[in-house]
Amino acid sequence: MNADVPWDEFNPADYISHNYRSVFPADAEIIAIVRDHFSDHFRRFPGRQVRGIDVGAGANLYPALAMLPWCEEITLLDWSKRNVGYLRDQLDSYDENWDAFWRSLCRNDGYAAYPHDPRERFKQIVRVEQGDLFHLAGREGRWNLGTMFFVAESISTSETEFEQAIKCFFHQLEPGAPFAAAFMEESEGYEVGGLHFPAYSVRRRQIRRVLRRHARGLRTTSVGKQAKVRDGYKSMIVARGYRRT
Repeated sequence: MNADVPWDEFNPADYISHNYRSVFPADAEIIAIVRDHFSDHFRRFPGRQVRGIDVGAGANLYPALAMLPWCEEITLLDWSKRNVGYLRDQLDSYDENWDAFWRSLCRNDGYAAYPHDPRERFKQIVRVEQGDLFHLAGREGRWNLGTMFFVAESISTSETEFEQAIKCFFHQLEPGAPFAAAFMEESEGYEVGGLHFPAYSVRRRQIRRVLRRHARGLRTTSVGKQAKVRDGYKSMIVARGYRRT
């Protein structure tokens, strides 16, 4: 179960060194899908600024960067003390490796035309919160935009917790809110800093079935089959759409 996993021993420096020192081809595919989804949506609402949340942010800033042009406030939620410490250290001026991810986002005009310095704007509007996805009662519908990358299937081996994580994510979004989520398909778990962390081995069909309970306009895409970032999974699944009303 998720409560039994030693999340406070998760090593963000090791995780970044293996995954986010540069933009891997799979991440480039994910970024292209997410940036186009968000840009297409907000093009219909020029000037609108919303509240965004990245659930289980971990040591990954590019979901927050994908939300940056559209938000007046972004919450990065994570349970691990070490991940929270890393995220807070990034607020004043995030590390240079994230510049390449921003440049990938800027291949879409909606990001290229952003009038602010992204590093300075990140400092101004992003807040980090240590919190449990399963215990956010009383805040349902608070956020108008949301991301959840490699979280629901990567917190335990439990099918129940996988489905509950997705349910809790959507409950934090207002009806109609755009979202993007990513999943490791058929993951066998993963290693960070010499420690093994669990995963629920979910398939694309099940991901779609569970998401359809909460989402409309759902689209899913498999990426990264040919250039994997590690062993022990089949592909990455990128999902996007809108919270069901």
